[in-house]
Amino acid sequence: MENQIFELQYALDTFYFLICGALVMWMAAGFAMLEAGLVRSKNTTEILTKNIGLFAIACTMYMICGYHFMYGGGIFLEGIMGGDTLVADALAASAENGFEGDSVYSSAADFFFQVVFVATSMSIVSGAVAERMKLWVFFAFAIIMTGFIYPMEGSWTWGGNEVPFIGALNFTDFAGSGIVHMAGAAAALAGVLLLGARKGKYGKNGEIRAIPGANLPLAALGTLILWLGWFGFNGGSVLKLGDIANANSVAIVFMNTNAAAAGGAIGALIIARLIFGKADLTMLLNGALAGLVAITAGPDTPTPLLATVFGMIAGVIVVFSILALDKMKIDDPVGAISVHGVVGFFGVMIVPITNSDASFLGQLGGAAVIFIWVFVTSLIVWGILKAVVGLRISEEDEYEGADLSECGQEAYPEFVK
Repeated sequence: MENQIFELQYALDTFYFLICGALVMWMAAGFAMLEAGLVRSKNTTEILTKNIGLFAIACTMYMICGYHFMYGGGIFLEGIMGGDTLVADALAASAENGFEGDSVYSSAADFFFQVVFVATSMSIVSGAVAERMKLWVFFAFAIIMTGFIYPMEGSWTWGGNEVPFIGALNFTDFAGSGIVHMAGAAAALAGVLLLGARKGKYGKNGEIRAIPGANLPLAALGTLILWLGWFGFNGGSVLKLGDIANANSVAIVFMNTNAAAAGGAIGALIIARLIFGKADLTMLLNGALAGLVAITAGPDTPTPLLATVFGMIAGVIVVFSILALDKMKIDDPVGAISVHGVVGFFGVMIVPITNSDASFLGQLGGAAVIFIWVFVTSLIVWGILKAVVGLRISEEDEYEGADLSECGQEAYPEFVK
């Protein structure tokens, strides 16, 4: 009877893992629509090509080497290629480790759930370098980022191969505010610093010129898709569903994730109204995403009201961060560095408020290791690419749009320039 119950839990947990992975995969569509809406129409085809291409590259590189670097021992090749982990093997592991509370599920499901996280981290880079980076240079960086840079920092945290400093301080990141989001933003920041701003973004006298996105309905749709996909992102990180305790945990995570997103949207909407005198849609969208990023490090411990407050603070932070980066002449067309980097760090640092197992020193140390590793290695890779082939498209191609120079086709060919 116990074996039958375990097999049912194994099937249920595996199925739940796969569904959550599919929700996270759907976030790729959210990033694509958000970025397509916030860039100019002449760069739409190129940004869509980047988003679908990077997802394919991430899946392939993580299969070839990334999963091995992150979890060690060739789990993917030995398990999935050999017919996956059998239930009998899982039963033996459960008997050794204790049936109660043990998380055992298909290793193929685990790979699928992990690989969509890798793609999410790389998607963050896409928007920050939009409208002026060469397409194939971006793909070249995606190979290194998804095959090596991200898996290595993941191995020190989720992979169990802890850097002694992180392990000693008990760094905690439930679903990846730092490990996924801040890491993606660190790679993006390194690229943006070497790439430079878009032509015409900043005047000779230092004035900041707004470059509006071409399709705000698409940007709004992308945000709502990301909001939906985030339930799989955070909810799947519970890792189990097949017992009462974990089912309740999943429900709490879903509830807090939604509450934080709502709080972030409200916070950004109010602060934008106070600063600009208008309801700024782009700030509202980034506020909702900021709330989601902030709660990702610890969605299982706050109360719903506290999660809303955390999200609201994140929504305020992201507005000021976007404005500050603009003043520093760090050109980020979609606000990705602010949403995922600045707020990702904030999300990591608020975990000890509701989680007694975490400490502020431990969170700070873990965040520092992640940021330094990803930023420095990314800076090296971007620097090599810049020296060898160059990062930017030509000034003429930038004026005409990356759609024609990089893809040879326009997203809206009926419109006459």
